[in-house]
Amino acid sequence: MSLEKDIESFVKSVGLELYEIAVVNDGSDTIYRVSVVSNDVEDGKRKGVSLDECVNLTHLISPLLDVTPPLSGDYRLEVGTPGIERKIVTLRQFELCLGERVSISLKSKEKLKGTLLKVDGSKIFLDTDGEEVSVDFGEISKAKTYFEW
Repeated sequence: MSLEKDIESFVKSVGLELYEIAVVNDGSDTIYRVSVVSNDVEDGKRKGVSLDECVNLTHLISPLLDVTPPLSGDYRLEVGTPGIERKIVTLRQFELCLGERVSISLKSKEKLKGTLLKVDGSKIFLDTDGEEVSVDFGEISKAKTYFEW
């Protein structure tokens, strides 16, 4: 089993969903970042993840990384949420953002903003000003969630 699959198993065991694993450089520090979201959805919105849940997950993942280091050299493990405004790269990440506001740039240079309604196969469905619009995942050049103040 791969390290990412092992981490995903730990994440699921505590009732969360793995959003992304990334290696980030911050100055001279290397960070192995595990981003998670809640799998609890209420009124079409995904609930938040508590600090205690992140700490618990850190304690589960850390011994695994001691045995199977993800990187050579020094690094710091960081477990948290991907934030309220985050990039969306995979179909799975689109599924994890259902009910949220998203901004999508298409390869045709067209831009769409709306509420993410559903993902069906490789189609992404948005509500843009009361109109349902579908976009093929392959036509998307960039996507992210956004928060409207």
